Amino acid sequence: MTSHPIIDSALQQKRTLLSEIEAKQILHDLGIPNAMAQLATSEAEAVQIAEILGFPVVLKIVSPDIAHKSDVGGVHLHLHNPNDVRQAFQAIMYSVAEKAPAATITGVAVQPMAKPGIEVIIGMSKDATFGPVMMFGLGGVLVEVLQDVAFRIVPLSERDATDMIHDIKGFPLLTGYRGAPPADLAALQRILCTLSDFVATTPAIKEIDLNPVYAYHDSALAVDARIILEEAATISA
Repeated sequence: MTSHPIIDSALQQKRTLLSEIEAKQILHDLGIPNAMAQLATSEAEAVQIAEILGFPVVLKIVSPDIAHKSDVGGVHLHLHNPNDVRQAFQAIMYSVAEKAPAATITGVAVQPMAKPGIEVIIGMSKDATFGPVMMFGLGGVLVEVLQDVAFRIVPLSERDATDMIHDIKGFPLLTGYRGAPPADLAALQRILCTLSDFVATTPAIKEIDLNPVYAYHDSALAVDARIILEEAATISA
């Protein structure tokens, strides 16, 4: 069995929800391309990070108590200058204080604004009967409405990953719909297989949600990432 220092630290602290910054660091260490984020604890620090990363940027709330950041006004996109960043930081803090007053606030994640691509979701959850199950489908904010997803039991073979991608109803969108360039299916397959291999040997992971993953013609990029851990007692039981 394997783990990761970030996971080990979270379990020692009895945390089950990793921050987006932590989740993306794990993805980075696995070789999965993603929009890496840095933590800012003040307006000035957010501006400094944004200027280093280069505009435009995105700001997102970081809290161990908030799993769905958009629901509490914790996400601001398309920030093109320092003033945008300052205003977004203030707006996020105000909104979260109003909508989730009991939440512990770690800070705000600053990340580059990724270029748009075809939005897909890649994830993992644990089934009571089958154990870890990988998921692939059309992603974005409409994922729960569309419910266009395919599932396979971990561990995945390369053929399993390919079949998952082809099984969704929206597959034509990935092949060059109405003159758009086709998505890099091999890049999506690699993400599926890499995550499958990791969760197969890491029992501490309860759930993974990469949504959206932007599929480009020559690559794929995880824009948002969430990792939920099992309770420590559950893992050792």
